[in-house]
Amino acid sequence: MVTMSDRPIKLLLVDQDPIFRLGLRVALEEFPNLQVVWSAETYTAALQILAEAQQDPTSVNLVILELGSAHSTSSQQLGLQLCQQLKTQYPNLGILLLSSVQEQGLLLAAKAAGVHGYCPKGTPISELVTAMEEVVAGRSYWFGEVGETGGQRRGGAEERRSGGAEERRRERMSPAPLPPCPPAPLPPNPPVSKSSQLRNSSQNNLRLSGISYINASLAQVKAKLQVPGLPVLERAILAGKQRELLTARWLLNRLLASPNQKRQEVETGNFTSLHLPPPTNSSLSSVIPNSDPKTQNSSSLLSSGALQAGLFASCINKLQFNLKNVTDIPLEIDILRIDKKRELLYIILKKLAIILEEVENSQIKIEQLYTFKKSILFDVWIAATTEFFGKFSRLKVGDSQLEIVTFLRQEAEVVQTEILNRIPLTNELLSYLLFQTDLRVDNTLYLVGSVEAKEQGLMLLENLLIQVANGVVQPLLNRLADVEEIKQSFYNRQMISTREIERFRNNLSWKYRIKNYITEPMAIFESRYELFVFAPRGIATVSIYAPRGEELAQLSGIPLMVTLMLEFRDAIAPPLQSLLSFLGNGFIFILTQVIGRGLGLIARGILQGIGWNKI
Repeated sequence: MVTMSDRPIKLLLVDQDPIFRLGLRVALEEFPNLQVVWSAETYTAALQILAEAQQDPTSVNLVILELGSAHSTSSQQLGLQLCQQLKTQYPNLGILLLSSVQEQGLLLAAKAAGVHGYCPKGTPISELVTAMEEVVAGRSYWFGEVGETGGQRRGGAEERRSGGAEERRRERMSPAPLPPCPPAPLPPNPPVSKSSQLRNSSQNNLRLSGISYINASLAQVKAKLQVPGLPVLERAILAGKQRELLTARWLLNRLLASPNQKRQEVETGNFTSLHLPPPTNSSLSSVIPNSDPKTQNSSSLLSSGALQAGLFASCINKLQFNLKNVTDIPLEIDILRIDKKRELLYIILKKLAIILEEVENSQIKIEQLYTFKKSILFDVWIAATTEFFGKFSRLKVGDSQLEIVTFLRQEAEVVQTEILNRIPLTNELLSYLLFQTDLRVDNTLYLVGSVEAKEQGLMLLENLLIQVANGVVQPLLNRLADVEEIKQSFYNRQMISTREIERFRNNLSWKYRIKNYITEPMAIFESRYELFVFAPRGIATVSIYAPRGEELAQLSGIPLMVTLMLEFRDAIAPPLQSLLSFLGNGFIFILTQVIGRGLGLIARGILQGIGWNKI
């Protein structure tokens, strides 16, 4: 087991991957004497945070950072420069590398620059915490380094320390008999209620289901990586997808683990993976959801980081589903290839995580959230557009060279008015993610931390991702739809001809006309929203109730006429149905009793006249 030192560890986490930052923050929350007080995506942001924190020397005593990208030499050099700058400006600040970089020349350069320790990504949490303690205590901890003979040896560089991390790790790895003073055994498991068993079973089924999808996607990515002769760019993209899937699987294991599995982690000291039980034949539909409010509310003590990490991990899992649009409503992203569509949705999720972290660090209050809502969505749209198309990407149109992002941002006002501002229940979702408030969706209140609240929050998050993705693609369709380079880089093969593109754009135009004049007024009048969600068969829609009285009062023109016609139809429907019923019954009476009997008498007279008197 990991034992924390008396000195509290307050660390600044620097890593460009927001999902990784969230996951690590959640894992470290199990240690009460360790706190992630700041996190940053870039080196510049890290320096700004340290400059602001300089007034309070106790605010940060450890920096954990990624030494650049494993595929970018320039970023690695920038990381080394940051280490030198930190050592010069803050000589008493501990620096620990938690990096995917494993080149031993770079690690030696980092050590020479003043870095105190190194652990590769994927190191067990128990060992990572041990490394933090050693660095904060003023010692060194190097998971691996190159000696003078060129051989790599495992463990810390400080052989002089006794009872340190090296001995503890050797004791854990050694098959020798138990030490003479074994640690006190953990208390026995408390009795588990039936509702808790059901909830644990539901979480375990969710975890197994999610991991099965992730493992299938990982197998596909690994198979593609083994193909010889892959271009460098495609190999880098596949490696990034592999890393994202591994992160998602790790988060699922961490957040949906049962108490017994977490206890097993503590006993074994292994925090990186959970031993999965053999798959069962039970399905999710056979699990009864936990309805005990006390049990549901017990998980509401999760921090915003844990709540966001759980929701984002579930969303990453569902992004592995089929992303074909199975509704009868055309979407802008339908023109993209499936891989590009999935890439765009993941970029939006990543940017949303970054901006939520910035909002959380700015310490805004919940009553200010409504004011910042539009800015948050707009910033997500800008950041996603920039990364998806490339910040400095240029496109030759005629005789001129256009900067794609700058050109597309000219449609910002249209996108915000027609798409971003119309995303429903955004304020409720952001409040849930940032302030852990209960969710009211479909006229039902879901307690924060409950499985039901997570399902509803996930539904709102999926709709937000899809709508923002539509906003990213819309300017492209409006301005650069038929450019050959764009078609080859982004479009679905079935929509690459000029005729198909124009047909698709016409369908979108009719969608907005019908939505503005008919569909949306009907939805307002019926107090409902249509949300787009990720389903195993593709992108589908669900309808939820929501009060829309203010929007109904603001309708005018054709939308107002639509609601009045609906109201008139509802008003006259009962008496009209009664009238039609009365007329119908009268018509039937005339046909059967009057005309029918008259025809019957005439037929009888004819038969008697020809001699059939006995009929």
